[in-house]
Amino acid sequence: MRSALSILKWPAGLLVLLAAAAALWLWLLPPGLIRVGANYAAKIVCSNVYLADRDPAAVLSEDVQAPGHPLLRLMRVKVEPQAALVRTGLLGVFGDGLAVFRGGTGCAAVPDGDVAAARGPAIGMPTAHGSTDLWPEGTRIDVSDHQRLAAVLDDAALTGPGMRAVIVVQDGRIVGERFGAGVMAHDRPLLGWSMTKTVTAAIVGTLVGADRLSVDDADLLAEWAGDERARITVAHLLGMESGLAFNESYGGVSDVTRMLYLEPDMAAFAAGRPLIHPPGEHFAYSSGTSVILSRVWQNAFADERQALAWPRRALFGPLGMDTAVLETDARGTFVGSSYLYASARDWARFGLLLLQDGVWEGQRILPPGWVEWMRTPTRASGGEYGRSLWFHGPRVTTPPWQHQDAGFTLPADAYWMIGHDGQTITVIPSRRLVVLRMGLTPTRLGYKPQALVEAVVGALDRQEE
Repeated sequence: MRSALSILKWPAGLLVLLAAAAALWLWLLPPGLIRVGANYAAKIVCSNVYLADRDPAAVLSEDVQAPGHPLLRLMRVKVEPQAALVRTGLLGVFGDGLAVFRGGTGCAAVPDGDVAAARGPAIGMPTAHGSTDLWPEGTRIDVSDHQRLAAVLDDAALTGPGMRAVIVVQDGRIVGERFGAGVMAHDRPLLGWSMTKTVTAAIVGTLVGADRLSVDDADLLAEWAGDERARITVAHLLGMESGLAFNESYGGVSDVTRMLYLEPDMAAFAAGRPLIHPPGEHFAYSSGTSVILSRVWQNAFADERQALAWPRRALFGPLGMDTAVLETDARGTFVGSSYLYASARDWARFGLLLLQDGVWEGQRILPPGWVEWMRTPTRASGGEYGRSLWFHGPRVTTPPWQHQDAGFTLPADAYWMIGHDGQTITVIPSRRLVVLRMGLTPTRLGYKPQALVEAVVGALDRQEE
């Protein structure tokens, strides 16, 4: 009997030893996917806690775990208010997820653990200047004359699963809006994800208007000197025609997830990718390209603080986007691909700026012709893309060789800003119309905002009959 027990102890002991070895390996050398997940969780929780005043457990559950990779369901979070840090890890132990809040530059993932370097210069948070005037001058809206539109916005099938905000702007005024569960105030900042790319293009426009930058500028980065990458221009970057290799796949460790969650200097990582196509000849959608573009325009300033202050001074301030915070990475480059937080109404303000050809309350914010150039299709994209603007709604199930808005009746002049997980702004000049839809709506749910835009246009057209 004693011999049998001894034999049984060997497998049990081996299992304990293997478990301990695996735990030690995960702790000392966590696989890339675990580190990506941990830093992603830390970054999303940090931004929503400090910019949107949300409960960290709710953010982890609703924003990180519910729509994400199964691995994220094992993440645990800890907020350290005095240090303005958020730590996460698989089971609270593995992955070393870390993010820091820095005030007006928001939160940054800190994959190298160097919090001091990630804090950067202190930039103040924006200040609200709300009034009781009609939006966009103030916070008051009047939607009483738009009952047909109200019926559209009350249709959950049209606004979609996970909707957080829908705003319809016509003739410069909000004519309808709805907010989803959990969005208790119209001024709650929401993440626009890749809609940030269009804002980055507008920031570049302000610098062109200020004669600090030209779309024809080349020799953009010191590390590109002496090789073919020196031929890349600002225009190539705006049109996603740089020719640089960049894997934009999500769900694993790819170029984009590595850049966002494993690299403290995102611009250096993206700029270090090899050239695989001649600049200007190949379209490839790339978040790395937009981060490079941010570093390029920031380099137009000798003073780092002036560069960090520029988006508010040149764009957000004049538009009254008082909730807007454009976040930087851990080395001070704006994450111009992905990380603008702003309220739905402030995102709608930006859409209205595009509709008004870059003019706001009589003041020209963007150079003459800039918006028209942004919404001119590039040759390399085959007519799908301009300069950070799309000419179709989000791809869901439609094959890429078909028109992406097939099956919907939309005005021919509609163009789109599109962000991850259901963020869209549709601008339709012929209808004097902006339609914003924001949410937490993973692609796998099959929701198409084209149906909402089609219904909004129909309701407003009938209203005018």
